[in-house]
Amino acid sequence: MIVPELLARRVAEEPERAALEVAGGGTLTFAEWHARADALARGLVRRGVRRGDRVGLLFGAENWTDFAVAYCAAQLAGGVAVPISDRFAPAEVAYMLEHCSATGVLHAGKGPPDGGYWSAVPAELEPGSREPEPPGPGDLAQILYTSGTTGRPKAVAATHANLTYGCAPRANRRRFGHSRLLLHAFPIGTNAGQAMLINALDARPSVLTLARFTPGRFARLIESRQVGTVFLVPAMALELLNAGLHERHDFSGVVLLGSAASALPAALCERLAAAFPKATVTNYYTSTEAAPAQTVMIYDPSRPAALGRPALGSGLKITGPDGGPLAAGETGEIWLRSPATTRSYYRDEQASTHTFRGGWVRMGDLGYLDEDGYLYLVDRESDVLKSGAYKVSTVQVEAALHEHPDVAEAAVAGVPHPVLGTVPAAAVVPRSRAPLVTELRAFLMTRLAPHELPARVIFVDRLPRNHSGKVVKSGLRDLLKQADSVVEAGSAEKSGPFQKEGGR
Repeated sequence: MIVPELLARRVAEEPERAALEVAGGGTLTFAEWHARADALARGLVRRGVRRGDRVGLLFGAENWTDFAVAYCAAQLAGGVAVPISDRFAPAEVAYMLEHCSATGVLHAGKGPPDGGYWSAVPAELEPGSREPEPPGPGDLAQILYTSGTTGRPKAVAATHANLTYGCAPRANRRRFGHSRLLLHAFPIGTNAGQAMLINALDARPSVLTLARFTPGRFARLIESRQVGTVFLVPAMALELLNAGLHERHDFSGVVLLGSAASALPAALCERLAAAFPKATVTNYYTSTEAAPAQTVMIYDPSRPAALGRPALGSGLKITGPDGGPLAAGETGEIWLRSPATTRSYYRDEQASTHTFRGGWVRMGDLGYLDEDGYLYLVDRESDVLKSGAYKVSTVQVEAALHEHPDVAEAAVAGVPHPVLGTVPAAAVVPRSRAPLVTELRAFLMTRLAPHELPARVIFVDRLPRNHSGKVVKSGLRDLLKQADSVVEAGSAEKSGPFQKEGGR
């Protein structure tokens, strides 16, 4: 099956049903979506788009309906959709378009008028004489550029068969059948955003999106529109809860609260479960490279830090340095097996060989399985700190910090140390007051080993995040290095943590 067939199927079943709505903006029915995409696809053919050509899609989140039309139009024309958020810097956009050799770029009317930039308004692209050549299930459907938290974004290519895996063959089997509306605020050009676009094509609820996430407006939409399914990332959840909006708005209509993009800290899971009293709080663990493989975890107070077990026919294993499987409780590399044709890095065979092997996808994370097969994340492989003779998980230090009642957000990275090489340091966003250093130290000493205690803590108004909501560790390290709080000598083991405190 190809992605546009999902749309054609919905048009045949319920043409006037709202498929996609931008809060405060436009609404797109399935019939309108199909008609506009077909007209635009024919216009793209007239412009010279051929099967397999890459078509850039440069849109802001306020243009989700236009983006949805352009996405299906590029594929109906036989092309490969390359979604790019307008939140990327111009140099990044130029790199992406050059890297994938885009034939042209569809935009919402704000881009250059020529030079390969085409308006997504169908009236400007009148049909040509040649019929579009539709793609097949094994053809490329989209190229997504990763968020680039650790370097230059990589181009992850997915086929139509990969994107449509698990889509319901019958209307009564559609996902999220318990809801009339699904709300999210994910940016265009992210894996989470693309998952919501497929939901608009295949799931039961109409998809409601907020162009720019603000906790107040998000909370008002949940209450006023009686939203049944909500998807967010941990950073959004923290903003929502730290603002106390669950105390002023009725969230009892939410029956499913899903978190994506990164793991939910255990303390945050507990707070979400209390704030959404009737919702099943669910954590989805995957990556742009691994989808549709994933693990799913319904919040369980007895396993608050678990990331769940494989879902959707996925496979899961933990391997050691020799590539062999490890026993329960042993920490190693996390691999997910895709139930569909795996993705790949576009035009990067070396990176593909490293990450994709025989249907398995290397996640770049370290973790372990418990005796019941539940996955626990230790850290990003690149973020594990070697401090003296010890290895330190930044994820575990962050989880401990999030348990403190005066900590709104926290992120941990390594900073240079003259004796130990590297020591953990933390940037903390406090709630109403910044906790005292001595108080925070005493709190962490009951939860962390001496070598895990942050040797430096600074208080900041916000953490450096990318457009997906993930903390950018390079920016975090820069913040920590530039801070006035400096460890001159010794270590947390010799001198204790928090020798000096950075101000807000």
